[in-house]
This record gives sequence, C-alpha cells and structure tokens, in this order.
Amino acid sequence: MTSEQWTLRCAQQLLQQWPRVDRSDLEHLASALWKEPRWQSMEPSAAAIAWIDQGIPRSAQAAH
Repeated sequence: MTSEQWTLRCAQQLLQQWPRVDRSDLEHLASALWKEPRWQSMEPSAAAIAWIDQGIPRSAQAAH
C-alpha cells in the first residue's frame, strides 16, 4: 500500500469517528500519523482507532 492509499484510508476512518471535523484536517492528521513508524506499521483503520483511543481513559471505554 502506498503512503497516499494509507493516508486516505486512515482519514476515512477518522472521518467516521469525527464526522464534523473538516476532511482536509483529517487528511493532514493521517499524513502525520503515516510519518510515525508506530502507526505506519498498522493497518490504516486500526491506526486511526488506536490513535483516538489514546485520549480515552479505560474507565470511559468500559462504560460504553
């Protein structure tokens, strides 16, 4: 998968999670994630979810 494909897929997943955020902002975020080996090594949708989950405390996740 190319960096462009990865970035677009990641941005699509981010958009599903945050539909009110401007798409171009999410594409910039996905591009920044691609530059990090930790995220780049993951499937793009999984990377997006994992990145978002960093900001959600475990107790909040259990409540849903």
